Formats: sequence, structure tokens, C-alpha cells
Amino acid sequence: MKILLLEDDKYLCDNMKKQLTREGYIVDACGDGEEGFLLALDGNNSYDLAVIDRMLPVVDGLTIIKAMRNKQIQIPVIIITGMSELQDKIEGLDSGADDYLSKPFHIEELSARIRALTRRPVSLSREQNLSFHDISLDLTKRQLMCQKNSVALTPTEFHLIQAFLKQPDTLLTREQLIQKVWETDASVETGNLDNYIYFLRKRLRTIGSSCVLSSVYGSGYILEVGNDKKA
Repeated sequence: MKILLLEDDKYLCDNMKKQLTREGYIVDACGDGEEGFLLALDGNNSYDLAVIDRMLPVVDGLTIIKAMRNKQIQIPVIIITGMSELQDKIEGLDSGADDYLSKPFHIEELSARIRALTRRPVSLSREQNLSFHDISLDLTKRQLMCQKNSVALTPTEFHLIQAFLKQPDTLLTREQLIQKVWETDASVETGNLDNYIYFLRKRLRTIGSSCVLSSVYGSGYILEVGNDKKA
């Protein structure tokens, strides 16, 4: 598996490259945003995953990710950054990243997230859409729709809402959701689940859906029709 690593902190970049290489990955590392931009957008490099620092010199990480997605380069992308506020995470994920890892972090956690992202199935279901009440998920375009409104989803948002749409009106525990979406253990991803529930709730409001993701204290979440719309 071939990984693109863009990180301008030379010490951190060297350590990550050494660890990932020991784990059997082929790693192209770069500390300059301009060079990284060219590497990321060159389809001949055939990367399987990218790890990108948000605050790169010359060309920042978000610009690189947006350019990749605009060019239909759909490999998994993990942002690594010292910016850990919720709005920073939302901006990064909205730019097309699959995961967000705040510095400082253990390299073992980065490895676990890489394994989780690369275990996801590549092929989609033969179905073209999944629907519930007033929302529909286009499995080809990865868009969530409600009547004439639609919103593009990040890859992780797509996998999470897909899990809910396959079992609407059903309580899905946190452990079940983590296993379905990340295929990893709860100790690594439990905080991320809460973030992505927040993001999906925002998406549902954006398209004007009456569906809600309800919390069941201590258990998990349910995709259902809002109480004021059930009558």
C-alpha cells in the first residue's frame, strides 16, 4: 500500500515515515505544500491513502484536499493538525477529508486510523439509493437529498448515514456504529463518532429534512422522524 505523507515538521515527518515503513507501507514524504500539491494531484502516483498536515507552507492542506476531490481523487485522507476546535474539524471534513487527528498524537493511533480507513469496502451496493421518510441517499454521487435540496457528504459521513438508513427507527449502539463505519475499536474512534453525529445533524437541517438523529442516553442513536412530524 502506498501512502502520501505531507508534513512540514521534519522530525515528526521522519518519525511517521519510519514507523509506517516498518509496518510495510510505501511512503512518499514531503514537507512543502507546493510540491505536495503536485504529488497529490498526479494520478500516476497511485496513492492508496494520504496523510496531510493542514498548515503546510506555500499551499495549505485544505487547498490540496479540495483540489484532490475536485479532480475526483477519492482516496482516504487523514488531516493532522494542531487546530483542534470543533469548527476547525468541521472545516477540514467539509473540505473532503475522511478523518481528523489532532496533534500531539501517538503514531500507533495514526496507524490504527489508516487500517480502519483502508479496510472499508471499495464497491458500493447494487442499489442506487437508500431512502427513509423524506430523505434519500444517492450511493453513486454520495449525496443526501430531501425534496429538491441536496448536500454532498464526506466519505465518513456517507458511511455513517448509510448505516442508519439501512436500519431506520432502530437503536444502533455506539459500538455497532463504530464497527460498521470504522471497523475498529471504540477506544480509538468513540470521540469521532460524536463529531460525525453532530455533522450529520447539521446536514439534515441544511436540506430541510424532518428526520432526526436522536440520542438514547447511555446506549446510542436512532434515525427517526422528528416528534412534531410524526402525527
